[in-house]
Amino acid sequence: MKRIPHKKSTSTVKPASRLKVDSRLLLVIFLMLGAGLLMVGSASVAYGKIRFDDGYYFFKRQLLGVGIGLVAMAVTQAIPYRFWRKMSVPLFFAAVVLLVLVLIPGIGSTAYGAARWISLGPVSFQPSEVMKFALIVYLAAFFSGKTDVRKTDFIEGAIPFIVILGLIAFLIMKQPDAGTLGIMFVIAFSVFFASGTKISHLGILIGLGLVGIAGLIAAAPYRMHRLTVFLDPGHDPSGAGYQMKQALIALGSGGIFGVGLGHGRQKFLYLPEPMTDSIFAVIGEELGMFGCSVIVVLFLFFAYRGFHIARKAPDEFGKLLSVGIVSWVAFQAFVNIFAISGLMPLTGIPLPFISYGGTSVAVTLAAIGVLLNISKGSTMEE
Repeated sequence: MKRIPHKKSTSTVKPASRLKVDSRLLLVIFLMLGAGLLMVGSASVAYGKIRFDDGYYFFKRQLLGVGIGLVAMAVTQAIPYRFWRKMSVPLFFAAVVLLVLVLIPGIGSTAYGAARWISLGPVSFQPSEVMKFALIVYLAAFFSGKTDVRKTDFIEGAIPFIVILGLIAFLIMKQPDAGTLGIMFVIAFSVFFASGTKISHLGILIGLGLVGIAGLIAAAPYRMHRLTVFLDPGHDPSGAGYQMKQALIALGSGGIFGVGLGHGRQKFLYLPEPMTDSIFAVIGEELGMFGCSVIVVLFLFFAYRGFHIARKAPDEFGKLLSVGIVSWVAFQAFVNIFAISGLMPLTGIPLPFISYGGTSVAVTLAAIGVLLNISKGSTMEE
């Protein structure tokens, strides 16, 4: 008998010890963090000088938040992502407890009429940001277990989903924070859809969500005013329409290439909260349409790489976890951009990686670390 020569394997799969994170995704994250620090430093100079007699007050705090976030990202990208499946219930329970603590006087702190922070001495953080990540982990674990039953049975799949969202909605609206609740709903529906549920179940839940949104708008006059301003940008320019008016002035003043970094005028107490949810308007004024386009392209590329990781994830849990994280960051980014551009009502939602907010950037980077860990086990197409 002739000996059949052994063919060399053409597989490009690397041993687990040699797998690397998605370097292109990581590059995009660093570019957005750099842009964020640059713009927070520029946008907050006047506000910091007036409130704290330190023009770099917000920049230094944001730099600290980014530093903590990068450490968290380094840790979470080194932890096998399946670890979070075991932690899904205790993590979700801890996030619920934090949301309850926000409402307790002496523990939760109030600003601008909203109780959204827990203050521990000089340190404060926003529990709703923790809940975003906890919700993604919990739903990814829930829908990746007993998949067939939860895809087809309304009671097994949709009813627990509604109960979970109802609990979160109650706690978030006690703060109140309708914008954050909207982001959580989109996160939850993204994971629910990616799990392969029946379209009829999804349609019922979307219908219930729209009814809930209508109820929230009707229950608070300021939300109705925001909707009115969206439909008529010239409505009440010195009241409910003031922020939109100033944002559009900033974007229009920038032209194609902007007035120059640091030379914007709207951040000098014309534009409310220029370093948080209005920061995209400052980018438009100082860096023009070109700078805005770069930010949009970075988020689009982030979404492309993130969903590519989800598609190539080794298992159902990894796929749903990736979808949740990418949907969170991408949808929140475009809600902020669309709102500041007058394409949807204002929500008060910050721009991920760009806007000022230590808790937001730290928790988001920790979640990105999980996404990077999933990318290690994906068969990435080069």
